[in-house]
Amino acid sequence: MAGVQSDDALLDAILGDGTPLTTTHTSGEGPAGSLPVDDTTLREAPSGHLFGMTQNAGMGWRASEIGRDPYLILSTQGGLRAADGKPVALGLHTGHWEIDKLVRAAAETLAEQGGLPFSVMCSDPCDGRTQGTTGMFDSLPYRNDAAMTMRRLVRSLPNRRGLLGIATCDKGLPAMMMALAGSRDLPGVIVPGGVTLPARGAEDTAKVQTIGARYAHGLIDLQHAAAMGCRACGSPGGGCQFLGTAATSQVIAEALGIALPHTALAPSGEPVWLDMARRAALALVRLVKAGTPMSAILTRHALENALVVHAAFGGSTNLMLHVPAIAHAAGLAPPTVADWTAANRATPRLVDALPNGPRHHPTVQVFMAGGVPEVMLHLREMGLLHLDAPTVSGRTVGENLDWWEHSAARRIARERLRELDGIDPANVIMGPDAARAAGLTSALVFPVGNLAPDGSVIKATSIDPTVVDDDNVYRHTGPARVFASEHDAIVAIKRKGEGAVVAGDVVVLAGCGPAGTGMEETYQLTSALKYLPWGKHVPVLTDARFSGVSTGACIGHVGPEALAGGPIGRLRDGDLVRIEIDRNTLQGRIDFIGTDPSQPLPPEQATALLATRAIHPAIAPHPKLPDDTRLWAALQEASGGTWGGCVYDVDAIVETLRAGREALARQRGEQASS
Repeated sequence: MAGVQSDDALLDAILGDGTPLTTTHTSGEGPAGSLPVDDTTLREAPSGHLFGMTQNAGMGWRASEIGRDPYLILSTQGGLRAADGKPVALGLHTGHWEIDKLVRAAAETLAEQGGLPFSVMCSDPCDGRTQGTTGMFDSLPYRNDAAMTMRRLVRSLPNRRGLLGIATCDKGLPAMMMALAGSRDLPGVIVPGGVTLPARGAEDTAKVQTIGARYAHGLIDLQHAAAMGCRACGSPGGGCQFLGTAATSQVIAEALGIALPHTALAPSGEPVWLDMARRAALALVRLVKAGTPMSAILTRHALENALVVHAAFGGSTNLMLHVPAIAHAAGLAPPTVADWTAANRATPRLVDALPNGPRHHPTVQVFMAGGVPEVMLHLREMGLLHLDAPTVSGRTVGENLDWWEHSAARRIARERLRELDGIDPANVIMGPDAARAAGLTSALVFPVGNLAPDGSVIKATSIDPTVVDDDNVYRHTGPARVFASEHDAIVAIKRKGEGAVVAGDVVVLAGCGPAGTGMEETYQLTSALKYLPWGKHVPVLTDARFSGVSTGACIGHVGPEALAGGPIGRLRDGDLVRIEIDRNTLQGRIDFIGTDPSQPLPPEQATALLATRAIHPAIAPHPKLPDDTRLWAALQEASGGTWGGCVYDVDAIVETLRAGREALARQRGEQASS
């Protein structure tokens, strides 16, 4: 083959022959011009400020403009593209692959407005890429670490005037929102990174993740799997085409008022997507001039608006972890289960999107139907919004909606959706009466019971309607199939014959909370069950979490986790589990009811029986759990755990450490005196 070298030649190439040294310089010409400094600056400014100006000149900025107001653009850019867009080094996912275009557009606009733009990045992982691997053990812990790193970068430009955060996906965007929320005294704006276009004649990026399970059960052939696996992305950039965690996080940014109206879910690479970066930069300059910090935007009213918008979209359950974390960073009380329940009782799901259906519109069609402001128009009619909440547009929520209702942008987007796809926008984003008539129900339910004394969560609107009773209640009683690892569970789901998961079983995945696997995401299981003909008859119960695209009767965040003594860790194969989810009252229970189908135990007696058991012998922290994740698990547990948003509460951690040191000192003193 051309270009293939012998091993000796390759070793020589690795060491090099020194030729580049023949043209290597040892000095160079410094930048022309002079720093814009005066006597006072030289006498009083910190040396870092002066050296920063030297660095600005060294990087090639015009010396006469170095004294402009600095603006920092934070992004999650990943990979390296050539000038023509072709890959030089791949990113981890499409979501961060081309947001350098947004950075460039925003930077050029800031410079045109008389600012001095800086750009730094803290890239992010792909939950789809790490599904079913130990890479998933770093997924949720990454968020806290990234938010901390981003805030450190912000503080590393001490004289920054404003922040522009550009991010797209499951953990990068929540981290970015936490970073800006934590920079409370600075003006800031979020630019959502947009969504990938669906590919014509191909499967979407949710369904395509199930080619392995479908092939194992003979539902597709090798050629179909290979072709669909290649074609799913209709554009090289953007978050996935479904309303998962990435898309829901974009929606939440806009609902909080920290992103401009109608910027969530914009199609990556399209003119409207690039235009939003320019407009966001203009908004940031205006916020700086007006002296409007992030703390003036991220208020309790903004948080409450976000909860009802989440409910109306039927968004990802992962926002149960991220919204409290954003609130914590902003210095606000995090929403409680009662707050989430109230929001979901107030409105049914109004958006028909992948993966929830019934028509399964991709996210770009939700954007073209009007996106977040269109949904908020309906919520305004229902009296559910704080219309006086300020936003980064410089206008209140109510003023934004008055503009949107009569805007050319709204008219053009909706007409374009009809023209290109033949879709009525009113079938994508519905009013409450139309939504109920279409069978869309409220989204989140928080089941309790003797298997979840601290609670759990299910996106009830995603349960297959054919297994829901006529009274809109999902009921299932079946034998537990207990697994201590996702790998063993997916093997059993793919298997045929002895040991296989079958219709009627309850898949129990325990020991996969924060202490076990970093609270991994288990989309491998739920996606496989969705696309297997009998999968809708198999609920999933776990102390781990789910992808935002997960569907079915999947109950996650079960607390306490098994490794913290939770009763889910005491279940055995064959134990009877009873599940009841009322989609009318948004109440639910998950209970162990004994081992004899003919004589089910009352929950109280079954609880006593569970208490006599030891933890399942297979349940233990995963042997490949990184030390970094073990540290994260301990710190977030001391800070309120998963229901507190898996945050780092510094005061709580310091108090716990101090109490621990004092207890150890007492113990050592007692041992010494005995």
